Amino acid sequence: MSEKKATITLQPGGRSWDFDVLSGTEGPDAIDIRKLYSEAGVFTYDPGFLSTASCHSAITYIDGNEGILRYRGYPIEQLAEKSTFIEVAWLLLYGELPTASQLEEFRNIITHHTMVNEALLRFFEGYHYDAHPMAMMVGVVGSLAGFYHDSLDIHDPRHRDICAHRLIAKTPTIAAACHKHNIGEPTMYPRNDLSYAANFMYMLKGTPCEEYEVDPLAERALDLLFILHADHEQNASTSTVRLAGSSGANPFACVSAGIASLWGPAHGGANEAVLKMLEEIEHAGNIDKYIARAKDKNDPFRLMGFGHRVYKNYDPRARIIREVCHKVLDQLADSNNPLFEAALRLEEVATNDEYFIERKLYPNVDFYSGIIYRALGIPDNMFTVMFAIARTVGWVAHWMEMVSDPEFRIGRPRQIYDGAPKRDYVPLEARS
Repeated sequence: MSEKKATITLQPGGRSWDFDVLSGTEGPDAIDIRKLYSEAGVFTYDPGFLSTASCHSAITYIDGNEGILRYRGYPIEQLAEKSTFIEVAWLLLYGELPTASQLEEFRNIITHHTMVNEALLRFFEGYHYDAHPMAMMVGVVGSLAGFYHDSLDIHDPRHRDICAHRLIAKTPTIAAACHKHNIGEPTMYPRNDLSYAANFMYMLKGTPCEEYEVDPLAERALDLLFILHADHEQNASTSTVRLAGSSGANPFACVSAGIASLWGPAHGGANEAVLKMLEEIEHAGNIDKYIARAKDKNDPFRLMGFGHRVYKNYDPRARIIREVCHKVLDQLADSNNPLFEAALRLEEVATNDEYFIERKLYPNVDFYSGIIYRALGIPDNMFTVMFAIARTVGWVAHWMEMVSDPEFRIGRPRQIYDGAPKRDYVPLEARS
């Protein structure tokens, strides 16, 4: 029982009910309305669940007004500067930073589970050569349950660990194979001597014909993007994973559902939209014209990669990735590429324009990540896949947390029915 109470009074009639008010470590309180329907006979209405807490979680904390993002209490700025994606993955899964021996063991487990069953690779033969990589990801990741049904008891902590490790390890391998299928090149097997990010770049861009060396800056940039995209609280795809998992579905099916949700342009496709916008702008000389269009309420043009639904301040991830983005453009990209010149000019103008400052329309992580991916030679249709590789860690962390929660139960949102009232069947011959 909570000492804090909230009273809900229904009019007319004036009947009142008291409900507990729950408090977390940080953030807004929440009114516990689980008994609202049984006691008062009404539902709450919250389209998009923007004011509804669906669960308790100890994984990620966001304060959008202050521009705060923390994984398990650790500021994202510190993790980005001092940690690696594999260490962050352990942190998200198990709640604490690993010891040196734990990290080494975890790194070895992930590294030595990156290969996939040879039969799985034949799945790609069923897809058209130009199938979108996300379509293949949805199907192939979901099919993993057919290969690893020996460890699908979601109530067994050891099985949960094994599934989590397999998903984190094999998702980059599957993702790279999607790209190879698109371009008709042979699938590259993973290398156990490479880091998580470098291994992915090797599988994505390497060929059996010659040695492929991963640039250290590219490796660091990709590892950093994986850290920044690893989790983001109860977003659409994470909520999808949780809702699918609430039925007792296996984690491979749940993550496949999360990939499908991430595929939506309003979620995982934002960085690809940034590149399409920059291609429309064409070159830096057109920036002023498009800035004016963005300010015009009657013009459908919108600046993509600016502002954020959660962050009403500067996206903390954007601050971190901005410096790496500039390094990548300086050292790895074509310095005469008009698209990159336009991106840098747009960033400069928008961050100094009062119109955007007043509205807190700062560049977000999607603005920089798309530019980095393009500069690293990653195809546009793989951008959302890159997001999925990183977010798999967050998805499985939330799935593990949910399954082990004492309040674990199947999700069942309610509705306000606006359809026809009861009516009787009319025989076909009597219908006009």
